[in-house]
Amino acid sequence: MLTKALLLSSAALLVSAANYDVNVGGLDSSTNPILKFNPEFVNAVVGDTVTFHFQQKNHSVVQTSFNQVCSPLLSEQSQPVFATQFHPVANDQTSDFPTEVYTVTDASKPLWFYCSQKSHCGKGMIFSINCPTTGDNSLDAFRNRALAIGQQEAAASSSAAAWSATMTPDVYAGQTYPPIYHPTVTSTVVFGTSTWTTTYESWENSPPPTPVAENGVTHTVIVGNNNLITYDPPSIVAAPRDTVRFVFQTRNHTITQSSFGNPCRKLEFTNPGEIGFDSGFVPGKPDSSAFYEVKVNDTKPIWAYCRQTGHCGQGMVFAINPDDTSARSFSAFVSLAKTINGTTGGGSGSGSGSGSGSTSGSGSGNAAPATSSVVGGLVGVAVVGVSAAVALLL
Repeated sequence: MLTKALLLSSAALLVSAANYDVNVGGLDSSTNPILKFNPEFVNAVVGDTVTFHFQQKNHSVVQTSFNQVCSPLLSEQSQPVFATQFHPVANDQTSDFPTEVYTVTDASKPLWFYCSQKSHCGKGMIFSINCPTTGDNSLDAFRNRALAIGQQEAAASSSAAAWSATMTPDVYAGQTYPPIYHPTVTSTVVFGTSTWTTTYESWENSPPPTPVAENGVTHTVIVGNNNLITYDPPSIVAAPRDTVRFVFQTRNHTITQSSFGNPCRKLEFTNPGEIGFDSGFVPGKPDSSAFYEVKVNDTKPIWAYCRQTGHCGQGMVFAINPDDTSARSFSAFVSLAKTINGTTGGGSGSGSGSGSGSTSGSGSGNAAPATSSVVGGLVGVAVVGVSAAVALLL
């Protein structure tokens, strides 16, 4: 009888699950693009599904959060929680539209989404499941946040165009890269019930300066995974207050901050006045007890490499918040490191921390041998970001 009751209960749940159809984009009667979800919100319970129908033009659906509208909501593994691919649809296509299905697994709070096509979110192309109709976190409030970002993007684009017209391209290892506009801006950050003002470098397509969590989240990067000369993952997206934990598992590596134009040289060697983080050489431990942490306090791209002999030239580089839509993408950074081949790389340095159990290794290029101390697994803690951001965001 119990088995029969469970089966009947399961069947009832399956029958009760509802599906909601939502059109993404499309054309109006004058064939102008519609930058909207239709409908813009639905109310659903756990087990319900939302089928997104991608109509004319080229759109996506990406889950976000109320505080970080227009930026993907990330898992603990730094992967988008839900993000469809882009679906280009021709203007003359009127049927058989591509679809993607989202299954509701949490109905206890509002769920927020947007189209990640450039500028679409900033023009109000947003969607929600179970959003309040009124109040500070209503759909209208969410839309206003998106529109505010659009206004900032428009102003930045205009300023960037004027600035770029007066600048000359950068040339690294014989390759030409357009200049990147990255003004220092002051922004009001709203997180939960807290509001503060922060000053930071604003780079195109970098995440907003709003933390993901009160104390940030921790991103784990394996150094030398499976005895390979790699960082895994090789790049991540991180928000202010986040921590990046580099776990050294094999061989003898470093994580050392550099710059895009000089991937295989310590930051202070190529950017006078800037001191980057450097773990020092850390022999790997298979039990993951050897690690080094970096605190993120800015949203600009951060570049790093391993200064063990020859490793950078083989592509052992890493990035936080690279703009993969620009010429200075992470793949371009890897290519530049290999082109330079690590021959100009190096630099001496040591990880911070104290205690016994020192380990040593040799640096790359002209680097002198360096040592680092492992203290209960913690090799050192570096803070990344401009000093103003450190004071305001921590």
